[in-house]
Amino acid sequence: MQADFSVELGRDDETLELPWSGPEGGPRYYDVKHHPDQLLSIEEAVRFPELKEFLASVNSPASILQTAKCDAWSTTELNPEEEIFESPWKFGSYIDLVFSDKDNRYSFAAHENFLKRLTTLLKRAPEIPASAEFLLRRCFYHESEIVREGFYVTLYLFGYGGDEIKARQQWSISLDLARNAIAQDSRRM
Repeated sequence: MQADFSVELGRDDETLELPWSGPEGGPRYYDVKHHPDQLLSIEEAVRFPELKEFLASVNSPASILQTAKCDAWSTTELNPEEEIFESPWKFGSYIDLVFSDKDNRYSFAAHENFLKRLTTLLKRAPEIPASAEFLLRRCFYHESEIVREGFYVTLYLFGYGGDEIKARQQWSISLDLARNAIAQDSRRM
């Protein structure tokens, strides 16, 4: 499995507001860490049982993380660097992750060290047609009356295959590998 991380803290790079909400009646943030029953309110978790299992694990009391946002999809549109997988389909997802410990949310070093450990663990996984990319980004945490600038991580996971079903199977395996790496690192902490 390919695994890497990068830092995106430029002015025009993606950011996250937490908590967040979409237009009236649309998607919004659910605090699954403290309210596990809200997992069933996340449309993607209902549509993709593999993602639901990942979200449940990452938001469990044993995890050092919690989730903020996610999505999953399939496509035949591949980037040139994905041609190494020699597959016409990819199934992918993104999951926005934040530290549960509020002090770590504001520490660049904590995020960078965490991502180094995770990518090292995932690079040791068996070679499969899948990739994991972690992006360290800026997050604006709304706490009571103030907004504090910190960090979050977007995890992109992709599985590749000859058809949509095979690509989804590889994605599912990559979810398991990422979930296990996060659980292993959580136990270490």
